[in-house]
Amino acid sequence: MSSAGQEAIDLAARAGLILDPWQQFILDQGMSEDAEGDWSAFECCVNVPRQNGKGGVIEARELWGLFIGGEQLILHSAHEFKTAKNAFKRIQALIRRCPDLHKRVKQYRQTVGEEGIVLHSGQELRFIARSKGSGRGFTGDCNIMDEDMILGDDAMDALMPTMAAIDNPQIWYLGSAGIGAPSVQLGRLRRRALAAIEHARPDPSLAYFEWSIDEHKDECTPACAEHDDMAAPESALKANPGIGYRLSLEKIENERLTMSPAGYARERLGVGAYPSDVADAWQVIGEDAWRALGDGTSQPGDPVAFAIDTTPERTHTAIGVAGSNGDAVHIEVVDHRPGTGWVVERMVELRERWKPRAIVVDAGGPAGSLIPDLERAGLQIAQPKTREVAQACGQFYDAVSDQSLVHLDQAPLATALAGADKRPLGDAWAWARRGVSTDISPLVAVTLARWGLGVEVEDEGAPNLW
Repeated sequence: MSSAGQEAIDLAARAGLILDPWQQFILDQGMSEDAEGDWSAFECCVNVPRQNGKGGVIEARELWGLFIGGEQLILHSAHEFKTAKNAFKRIQALIRRCPDLHKRVKQYRQTVGEEGIVLHSGQELRFIARSKGSGRGFTGDCNIMDEDMILGDDAMDALMPTMAAIDNPQIWYLGSAGIGAPSVQLGRLRRRALAAIEHARPDPSLAYFEWSIDEHKDECTPACAEHDDMAAPESALKANPGIGYRLSLEKIENERLTMSPAGYARERLGVGAYPSDVADAWQVIGEDAWRALGDGTSQPGDPVAFAIDTTPERTHTAIGVAGSNGDAVHIEVVDHRPGTGWVVERMVELRERWKPRAIVVDAGGPAGSLIPDLERAGLQIAQPKTREVAQACGQFYDAVSDQSLVHLDQAPLATALAGADKRPLGDAWAWARRGVSTDISPLVAVTLARWGLGVEVEDEGAPNLW
């Protein structure tokens, strides 16, 4: 496999644009070619905090397309007109400083709204502000989508069809961390990248690059070492590849002291908010059906059953409980914390307080490794067989359907359901997650706890394993 990235890097240097190693890496990977000479990645996304130098990547890619790649039309769009105009001014200055490139330019179009660069050979680089119809009528060999954290369906619906008639098109998305609802397309790209990581199956049409930290969660303990401290210099270094080139730790520390914590996390550390795709969320149980069963005053009554589940990466563990509530079954996430080291002590405490009829752990799941320690602590563990795990999931689903379930509308459980999927288990199914960032341990825990209410038990509360 070859790459046109080095050509872009060398051409940028001729124009006076010396790229950082991380910028060169993006171009080398994003402009790699398959055996037929086509782009390996149809889509390339660069998600990096502001002022690190993503503009240099854009400019190098556009220079190559104009002067080497022979791309007939390159469309550079931005959310705001002033951003697109500033990009036009920057690349115009680069070309004018390089006589070999400048002499190939037929026209620098300065008309407001029609800014662009046209070569004598006919190639054109055009700058536009995004709108529902701004890209219609153009057929671009390459689309540059700047400010991609503000990029929704309207713009994509207008611009994507312009590439359908091109034999070897490419689209580049560049911006900083997601800002919530406006980051529709960026959220989709990010989920695709995370899914590829989780399943160890590269997305053949996407090259995704992100610099960000894994920030502490609300449930993290003060001693948590699995997530990044926003105030630490290491976090700034992790999220900002431009440090040492155009940024410094001293300036970043000044930003941290001045900005709001949320603003600093987003703008400097790459901590984004990404909307879930409506079509990609709540696939197993509908959100409306789930919310309708919420009751903030519900409590579990005797008898109760507990269950434990942890994520495959062992980053978080959940303890769920189920208990009677009239004609319904109350379910609740009792505890949900990082890691696994706290589980045994907490479960012993809950056993002493509640005297549950069963404590359930799926021996074939990620929490199965906790069973020996739980048993050494004197806890008797019910270990459902594979078919019983499937039964538990089916019973949970049926309970939602016939409204015989009640819950507290807890955020960890709602988040798990929104990101949950099914995985085949014989002729039935069990819970699965759609992305590596989804933690479904709260959902699995309450599902198994509900099953534990019906499992046969021996004297002294020891579960009968059939």
